[in-house]
Amino acid sequence: MAIHIKDAHEIELMRESCRLLSVVHYELGQIIRPGISTADIDEYGEKLIRDMGCIPNFLNYNGYPASICVSVNDEVVHGIPKKTRILQEGDIVSLDAGLIYKGYHSDAARTYGVGEISPEARQLIEVTKASFFAGIKKAKAGMRLFDISAAIDDYVTPYGYGIVEDLCGHGIGTHLHEDPMIPNYRVRRRGPRLKPGMTLAIEPMINMGTWAVKWLDDDWTVVTGDGEYSAHYENTILITGSEPEILTLHEEERKELQEEIYV
Repeated sequence: MAIHIKDAHEIELMRESCRLLSVVHYELGQIIRPGISTADIDEYGEKLIRDMGCIPNFLNYNGYPASICVSVNDEVVHGIPKKTRILQEGDIVSLDAGLIYKGYHSDAARTYGVGEISPEARQLIEVTKASFFAGIKKAKAGMRLFDISAAIDDYVTPYGYGIVEDLCGHGIGTHLHEDPMIPNYRVRRRGPRLKPGMTLAIEPMINMGTWAVKWLDDDWTVVTGDGEYSAHYENTILITGSEPEILTLHEEERKELQEEIYV
């Protein structure tokens, strides 16, 4: 496993890539409503990215045909946007997006409720988000990578939710996916020691029911094995000499999180 440690210049490029992505996500969050198509979300997201002078890193990645992964209800990740897929009141929708700024990638995901959603769906979204923050309490230099995984698992398991095992977080930098791979569930090993300069995409994917998933015939869309809802929350973070730095948080999100005592 070759984990690339970023130098000061690379870290500044990563910070800017992630800052720009945080703006994209914030703006996308403002348009989520009943009646909008998933293709509308993708088109707006790609325009935002290109207007910043950046490149959408998901577009054509291993053949993926869009810039924003838009996954609705039981779709875990990699939902393909369509003009015919219209968001309805009560849906939940996960947006996974990234961009390239001066050769450096960023990656983040958010799950939103569409209009009024059920208390059960709201709890799933909140627990998924909170599990990320539980995990990064262990994202400190000197600790072990899979301590993050165990902390996410420990937070989620009491709720009876399924933690997706077929997909995981990853390192990120000049490539969208770099070493190391980061499970969201407890594993036997503790993994490599964390060092300042590591940049990681931590992304819990949590299902209301079973942990099991399956791929649709489009070879991209991953859905829950039982048709229950799934939520996704992801940020790119930097390991520092002290607390981890969350690079993809928008300033408005940071204010909200401080009120919720996450950060």
